[in-house]
Amino acid sequence: MTFWDVIKKTLEKVGLPLTPKEIWDKANELGTIGSFKTSGKTPWATIGAYCYTDIINKGDKSLVIQVSERPAKFFLRDKFTSLKFEQLSKEIDLQKSPETKFKERDLHPLLATFAFSDTHFKANLKTIFHENSKRKQKGENEWLHPDVVGVYFPSKDFKPETLEMQKHLSINAIKIFSFEVKVNVNFNNLREYYFQAVSNSSWANEGYLVAYKVDDEPSLRDELRRLNNAFGIGIIELNAENVAESEIIFPAKFKIELDWSTIDRLVSENKNFKSFLEIISADRRVKQVESEFDKVLDFEEIKKHLKEKSILK
Repeated sequence: MTFWDVIKKTLEKVGLPLTPKEIWDKANELGTIGSFKTSGKTPWATIGAYCYTDIINKGDKSLVIQVSERPAKFFLRDKFTSLKFEQLSKEIDLQKSPETKFKERDLHPLLATFAFSDTHFKANLKTIFHENSKRKQKGENEWLHPDVVGVYFPSKDFKPETLEMQKHLSINAIKIFSFEVKVNVNFNNLREYYFQAVSNSSWANEGYLVAYKVDDEPSLRDELRRLNNAFGIGIIELNAENVAESEIIFPAKFKIELDWSTIDRLVSENKNFKSFLEIISADRRVKQVESEFDKVLDFEEIKKHLKEKSILK
């Protein structure tokens, strides 16, 4: 068995164009990998290299053809005809955009639970209901509101004497987070979703794009890395089966200064965000008003929520 054997047998059995990562995953799932073994840590990258090299070197006589660019999907040349193109394209689109029964907002409790317990955040989160904003002309407030905001209170980690010293030195150790939440992130929606997060979350100390599923196609992860380096918005993938194991794929770049102009506009436009700032001020005086934030779920509550919202079958 060779890489080519794995590629050919897998594409023949699936009967649809696949990314290099999907070819490798399907080969293991369907058994078309046979007795083939490799010592490489990223065999799908090798599969991609085989496909690209085949197309470049052999042209019209290549074993495989590339049928899409983002993500790059390949299929067997002798199985691909113009008569099948429309059907295959529709099936590819269906693969890219799987329907889900739950909504983005159904993921907020999972994010709130993760951010509260994760050592990077240790934050209390609050959902911002866009429908509670002042009504404006269509498009005027587009991409202004984050889905969720959060705050880290230093009182969780510092002694009262340390906090008092920070106050005298005019040092503010509070951290503000902003989150844009989506169900799936793939190449079809990546730029729209990422720049929506840039637009509505760059005002905070850290801004994040959060998703239940982030496509693991290597080229998409490379693009996410590039966008993260350029714009600083981090990426989080939620793990519904074990919320504590949700992953910060790319951390956000920390901004020392908040964007006060955007904050002031959000305060004037949305009563939930105004309440969020009032909670922060109150917490600095009375230490805890956690009931005003999104609820942090325990294990049994998470199981119930996942079932009720059809997030997990």
